[in-house]
Amino acid sequence: MIVTRSLPALLATALVACGEPGSPSAEQPTGAAPSAATPAASLPRTPAPAGAEAYIIEPADGAVVSNPVRVVFGLKGIGVVPAGIERPDAGHHHLLIDTEPPPFDQPIPADERHVHFGGGQTETTITLAPGRHRLQLLLGDHLHVPHEPPVMSAPVTIEVQ
Repeated sequence: MIVTRSLPALLATALVACGEPGSPSAEQPTGAAPSAATPAASLPRTPAPAGAEAYIIEPADGAVVSNPVRVVFGLKGIGVVPAGIERPDAGHHHLLIDTEPPPFDQPIPADERHVHFGGGQTETTITLAPGRHRLQLLLGDHLHVPHEPPVMSAPVTIEVQ
């Protein structure tokens, strides 16, 4: 899978993910999964506004698509802010590709199956191998930790030709 983004969006994501010197995100990789050798403690979770919802606008569930695949993110009852900005009524998107949601009391991992949009992006274009794929959105707070309750879309299954 290859994720393509515009250069300004990629630079914004890189800058946000790296964090400011001395910030918590600058001291350890943003969204990195805890190592098996050191179990991570549960982190406090930001309360989600009542009725907050995430959804995938495009592609539709069951769609047959070709590369590049445009994925458009939707939210209701909660806002979007870049990673690192602490607001109780907002967060930033993470696109889960062919994976189940991670533990909700930990930062969302950053890898090819957990794609971060720390610049506050609301859409992307991705390239996927031909075949069936599962897409799902999960909103994270300023530290990439899912809200309580999680603001997560229903999964969308697509077929890439």
